[in-house]
Amino acid sequence: MSIKKLFAAATVTATVVAAPGVFAAEGTGWDYSQMTSAVDFSTITTGVLAVAGILAGVYAGIKGARIVLGFLRS
Repeated sequence: MSIKKLFAAATVTATVVAAPGVFAAEGTGWDYSQMTSAVDFSTITTGVLAVAGILAGVYAGIKGARIVLGFLRS
């Protein structure tokens, strides 16, 4: 099967799969509030910020070590 035929088949398949969802959507859009209202992102945010803080400390330590080693070498 050539690349053009494979691309055409994939395009047709994607169109057939996506078309019902496009036509089913109303003008107001989908309402995900029932799913998203039960999720609490505060713990996830705290975890991400904690990891970012640890990484910032590690990178600052590496940079400081390079500066000190640079002073010792010269």
